Amino acid sequence: MTLIVSVNIGRPHANPWKDSGVTGIDKRPVDGPVAVTAPGPKGTGAVGLAGDRVYDIRNHGGDDQAVYAYAREDLDRWAAELGRELPNGVFGENLTTSGLDVNAALIGERWRVGDRLVLEVSCPRIPCGTFQGWMRKEGWIKRFTQAALPGAYLRVIEPGEVQVGDRITVEHRPAHEVTIALTFRALTLEPDLLPALAAADALPEETKHRIHRRTG
Repeated sequence: MTLIVSVNIGRPHANPWKDSGVTGIDKRPVDGPVAVTAPGPKGTGAVGLAGDRVYDIRNHGGDDQAVYAYAREDLDRWAAELGRELPNGVFGENLTTSGLDVNAALIGERWRVGDRLVLEVSCPRIPCGTFQGWMRKEGWIKRFTQAALPGAYLRVIEPGEVQVGDRITVEHRPAHEVTIALTFRALTLEPDLLPALAAADALPEETKHRIHRRTG
């Protein structure tokens, strides 16, 4: 069954790894339904889940990064590889999923979560120094990048609520083959794949501009 196994909200945490001074990467599971709405443009710190926010407002937050999802199956893979427990939320994800290959999701794919909430896959997560510092693992950015299991950022198309146990139904899959994993690989270690991303019109405008600059 494809469902939400954890809903995670950030707690402000000191960030010695970036100039922002504070990070919201410390996500903890919460009980009960959480309201999810479109946060508006990047630059305010707002994100989709009520009670959560980001502090590096230049690089995070806004409509295209309203919600971050990561699969429990991928966390389990990392836990086995690292030899340590990885609780839900530890990667900074808002939604920990089960039964869904998040990295195989197509850009522009839409998920209905529970009864009302509709989310749209927008782009992969790109690892940063805060993530490496949080994981306390030397070389983590390189390792995470090579694995190409980044998880997905999502837009809020129809607001609603999310809670543990909500089913995820894929309601729409675009007529292209640009997945989260492919997009991540193209933007990081395999730039030869960048032209293939042109088929994914639902990519964030910021990402499209980045691709244009790199491909001419």
